[in-house]
Amino acid sequence: MRSSVLPSSDSAQAPAEPTASSPTASSPAADTLIADVAPLVTKSPLITPRRRATTVRLSDDPRLERPVAPALPTRLRPADLLRITDEGAEDVLDGRYDHLLPEGGILPAGERWSTRIHADDEVDVWLISWTPSKTTELHDHAGSLGALTVLSGALSELRWNGTELRARTLSAGDQASFPIGWVHEVMRAPAAIEPHTAEPTLSVHAYSPPLTAMSYYEVTGHGTLRRTRTVLTDEPEGDIR
Repeated sequence: MRSSVLPSSDSAQAPAEPTASSPTASSPAADTLIADVAPLVTKSPLITPRRRATTVRLSDDPRLERPVAPALPTRLRPADLLRITDEGAEDVLDGRYDHLLPEGGILPAGERWSTRIHADDEVDVWLISWTPSKTTELHDHAGSLGALTVLSGALSELRWNGTELRARTLSAGDQASFPIGWVHEVMRAPAAIEPHTAEPTLSVHAYSPPLTAMSYYEVTGHGTLRRTRTVLTDEPEGDIR
């Protein structure tokens, strides 16, 4: 794994907050999220066909027609990543990746653990185990889209919505996707939200294009977001503190 640091102190603008999704129906909010996402993934293949470039006519002269390429750096879309993490979660539960677990299948109790379960030129997929009282720093995923599915336990997320940090809890079965520029920190949900048990909190994460860098942030006393550094890395979900 590579990791090098590029110091920075730039101010950052966060994008408008998109909708997360959940395949469970444990609350009215979850029902709303299901309605938002279900049409996107129903009957879709693992990877959607490449989008055709649209054509802009600049005049009646056909020689002046030109294609307009998609703006994102990947042909995969959030619905694809949600489907990939969902299928990855099923494979983990079926034992397909047991050979990637620590010796004896015992996950570390005092630190976060992760392993890559799939990698190609378009997407990286990771299995992550989360431990109590350990949180990531506030970070983005640089030029990558992201998505996750929670297998067991629950995760707490603080995300920057442009003016403040907002909290939410993702429980077992919940999914969320992240656009480019999404800034958040993630941790195992505190016992007050999800009573701790001997079972690990596990989640599957997908990034497209595969991760190459992350930037880290702090909220200033003026209520703005300031980038503190950028790190070249291919590891998931930021440094732990």
